[in-house]
Amino acid sequence: MAITNTEIARIFKEYADLLEIKGENPFKVRAYRNAARTIENIGKSLEELVQEGYDLTRLPGIGSDLSQYIQEIVTTGKFSKLEKLKKEIPPSLVDMLSIEGLGPKRIKTLYEKLGITSMEDLRRAAQSGEIQKLPGFGPTLVQKILKGIRLLKKAGHRFKWSEAKEYVEDILAYMGQIELIHLDVAGSYRRKKETVGDLDILATAKDFSEVIRHFVQYPKIKEIVSAGSTRSTVILNNDLQVDLRSVEDESYGSALHYFTGSKAHNIAIRKMAIELGLKVNEYGIFRGKERIAGKTEEEVYKAVGLCYIEPELRENRGEIEACKVHRLPQLVELEDIRGDLHMHTGYSDGKNSIEEMAKAAKELGYEYIAITDHSRRLTIAKGLDEKRAMEELEQIDMVNETLEDITILKGMEVDILEDGRLDMSDALLSRLDIVIIAVHYKFNLSKERQTRRILRAFENPYVHILAHPTGRMIGIREPMELDMEQILAKAKEYNIHLEINAQPERLDLTDIHAKMAKEMGVKMAINSDAHNIFSLRYMEYGVNQARRGWCEKNDIINTRSLDELKKLLKR
Repeated sequence: MAITNTEIARIFKEYADLLEIKGENPFKVRAYRNAARTIENIGKSLEELVQEGYDLTRLPGIGSDLSQYIQEIVTTGKFSKLEKLKKEIPPSLVDMLSIEGLGPKRIKTLYEKLGITSMEDLRRAAQSGEIQKLPGFGPTLVQKILKGIRLLKKAGHRFKWSEAKEYVEDILAYMGQIELIHLDVAGSYRRKKETVGDLDILATAKDFSEVIRHFVQYPKIKEIVSAGSTRSTVILNNDLQVDLRSVEDESYGSALHYFTGSKAHNIAIRKMAIELGLKVNEYGIFRGKERIAGKTEEEVYKAVGLCYIEPELRENRGEIEACKVHRLPQLVELEDIRGDLHMHTGYSDGKNSIEEMAKAAKELGYEYIAITDHSRRLTIAKGLDEKRAMEELEQIDMVNETLEDITILKGMEVDILEDGRLDMSDALLSRLDIVIIAVHYKFNLSKERQTRRILRAFENPYVHILAHPTGRMIGIREPMELDMEQILAKAKEYNIHLEINAQPERLDLTDIHAKMAKEMGVKMAINSDAHNIFSLRYMEYGVNQARRGWCEKNDIINTRSLDELKKLLKR
């Protein structure tokens, strides 16, 4: 079976973590972390690239050694260096890195001095006072450790939607090898939530015992929890739980609706059914003991007097009321997108040239793109000073002359400084077709100061789009504290558009804020924030988020023709 980019990145991350705990050279550790980040952000299967003979050293941070290691993993499914290191250091120590205050050096000390190899060992040592006896492990740190253990147990692990997608596609392809009547993934995955806790798969077949036998032989299973006559539960090698359920054909719509959720949406539907003297469950719609509907989801909704409601809207956030008065949105589709207004090239921290990005975008059917490399303050991303920015603008002109059927707009992603000023001069900004502004540092300002910072940036007459507005990174960094209503109101006043950033770890705006923006009349742009030609395909994830935020084609500026877009960008 195919090995996913997520799996390869996970292998390199685990290796980097173990190297760090071992006390290896930090540059070596960083090389593997950077490689993992590159792999996560490629947007195309590494296995396919290897099969096509693509030179992996063209990817950022991938040298000849790492290229060989990737090929080893793709070919064998394992990384021999990691397997060897696991024999020296218990992999469970890696989990401790997520606890505040426990870096690699302290974990190494705990392992060597106290023989701690698991969370349970850590908890006992913290509660008994053993840890506090070690140099540098005071009472405050011990309390942080105990709190961190509790939080880990409470939180559980969730997977980014994009990460789950790789497994879903692989599982569905594998299950497609046998005869099935229906096969669908339900749950939060089908609703396209930004993270997924587990996968619920429904299947209908003439012989379900054969389905179970085939399912439990899926090569990426770490543990078979159960394999019953109507349901099987397995844990995959990345710890993602997958439940496969047998469903009768006449109940398939009811089961798909029930297991898609959300719980709040289902409860609301159930209450409506009760008022009509009906009963709704995963087996169908019943009047007394008679099943009157349930073969399709459309039947389920029709039975309670509703139209079909798209899975992304099923959160009990007004979709039922909107359906009753025929006001459900006609949700934006990936095919509606006509251009991408946020991407990076080799001029800053991207990998490909302007021409390569444009040609790749053209293959996706886009009419236009905007090249928006970073401004000078973001030195870690090789941000442009004004001289290099002017060189890039000239290069864009030259490339535009050579291309047909796609137009490259001149843009920049400009840092918002702490006081709200922008990182580039108005003289430079005035030469751009599109100015995207973003916060890249000082994320912990107070709500009042952070809001004021962005509002001041809005006052610059050359600004068009606020990128990844809250600055959150899913599972990594909390969103900034902002008065979003105030920001949206000012964006509306100044005709500034907010971005739905499609990077899988960002998806910022959230669905809640996207819906709020729509309701306040603020237009949005769905952008890939691509740093190479492959991650242009992240657009799909941004569209998912927009759909969950009730966005229609008219709410998104880059669904317009180039002429229409230019009119929308005028301030």
